[in-house]
Amino acid sequence: MRLFTLAIALATALTSLPAAAASAAPAPAAATELVVNGTFTNGTAPWWNSANTTMTTDAGRLRVGVSGGTANPWDAMVAQNDIPLAQGKTYTLSFDASASTNVSAVTTVQLGDAPYTNTLTQPISLSPTSKRFSFPFTSTLTTSAGQVTFQLGGGAAHTFYLDNVSLTEAGGSSSSPIELTDGFYVDPESNPARWVGDNGGDYRAGRIEAAIASKPMARWFGNWNPDISAAVSSYVSGAAAAGKLPVLVAYNIPGRDACGGHSGGGAGSVDAYKAWISAFASAIGDRPAVVIIEPDSLGDFECMDDNQKRDRVGMLRYATEQFRDKAPNTWAYLDAANAGWFGDRPGQMAERLLEVGVSNVRGFAVNVSNYYTTSESAAYASAVNAALGGTAKWVIDTSRNGNGSNGEWCNPAGRRLGTPAQVGGPGGTEMLLWVKVPGDSDGECGIAPTTPAGQFSPDIAIRLIDGV
Repeated sequence: MRLFTLAIALATALTSLPAAAASAAPAPAAATELVVNGTFTNGTAPWWNSANTTMTTDAGRLRVGVSGGTANPWDAMVAQNDIPLAQGKTYTLSFDASASTNVSAVTTVQLGDAPYTNTLTQPISLSPTSKRFSFPFTSTLTTSAGQVTFQLGGGAAHTFYLDNVSLTEAGGSSSSPIELTDGFYVDPESNPARWVGDNGGDYRAGRIEAAIASKPMARWFGNWNPDISAAVSSYVSGAAAAGKLPVLVAYNIPGRDACGGHSGGGAGSVDAYKAWISAFASAIGDRPAVVIIEPDSLGDFECMDDNQKRDRVGMLRYATEQFRDKAPNTWAYLDAANAGWFGDRPGQMAERLLEVGVSNVRGFAVNVSNYYTTSESAAYASAVNAALGGTAKWVIDTSRNGNGSNGEWCNPAGRRLGTPAQVGGPGGTEMLLWVKVPGDSDGECGIAPTTPAGQFSPDIAIRLIDGV
């Protein structure tokens, strides 16, 4: 049974979490932030610059003019001193950076006095497009005189831009992106929001805006994003600026939709996928997020040969490791199909989840892009979790399950919108989310025989609003 479609849709609006749900558990300690004024909202202090640089703020970023003709990276740099470090403790250095032209630089975390011992030395490639960088490391130093540097010399003259710098202790990092934010986030560029913006005079626009476009839903990322780092970083940056929790879907596994649905494609090779998913996780960095990993990827094993299965397992395990290691404030969930597909074999799904490293991430997601009721989905998820030993968490896609499933998966008639995004749900469900974008077609089928997968249809949207 097929599950989902190519949802290229974006998503938007700001919605607060229900107070009761948000306060159901005590807030864990927030990450210990060791960098001061990393957003440069208070000018440049306490950052300092060396010779061969000038430093000011520009549109909320640090702007650094870098002279050409220097011999070494450290001949032109900006830095912050008095960073406390402890040997053996794990930290993550994250920041947004760009330059006026393509150049190389080096960022370090080091002793601020001679002999300037480095505990992190990381070359970075900069371009005019701002990217999110995130580098976990374990300190080899114990000092109260640590230093974070951006070493910019050794190349042609250029302008360097820096923003959202953080250095956090992994030991103090919050395990809950919910507690680090105030409600779910979507942006105003979702497919339904853009349709409303372009068709304000249409009699359906007001209803679609109120019922769909103003609700939080996931943004899907895949091979339609030419620069995955920039795309993810931009989206998560928007959510972080608003203090909201973004939901993202990673959807680029090679051989995607292997059982013959409408959403085939994906990365061109195993190595290409690993580079893509690593960049995805790095682009989130230490900012809070929820990520659904590769819808359908564990359900369609029966449509692959042994070599394809082996590659799929390796790629998914690698993905879980990347989110574990590079995105410490992200809750990531592997896709675990739906109640109609695996409802009679939850143990088999649990075996697949274990094989691909579910213990590396928060848990799993069910009902992505499908229609099974929340109660059916929760019962299925609970059975999968029991087979896992009760150690995982799960979320449910409720975007289109208001009337349940009629057994069809591709644009069936008579379906209805489900419960909008919220924390908590029946049977121990961690979150209810709109993962699929309501109104986006499942493919050229059902009530939308000429609408390609991922394209928004106001007719589908109105049917979901009315349940017809």
